[in-house]
Amino acid sequence: MGKKGKKLPSPCIDVCKFRREGHCIGCSMTKAQKKIFKALKKPEHQRAFIEMLAHQQSDLGKYSHWTEAYLKKCAKKGVTPPIAV
Repeated sequence: MGKKGKKLPSPCIDVCKFRREGHCIGCSMTKAQKKIFKALKKPEHQRAFIEMLAHQQSDLGKYSHWTEAYLKKCAKKGVTPPIAV
């Protein structure tokens, strides 16, 4: 779980190029998924979303760069990343 009071960062890694059938080449989210993540308030919902996203990346392929970038983002914010990452 994330440290108390610390929000889990967005899975976005600031690439934001939607070229793979509407999926970002950086994080695999669609524009609709980005809006959904922003609307999630409960940490357990955010973690479940990120776990789902990791599975989506695995299914789509070519997202091996994301895990390292997201782990760095979590470390910078002082938040424990989801276990599935």
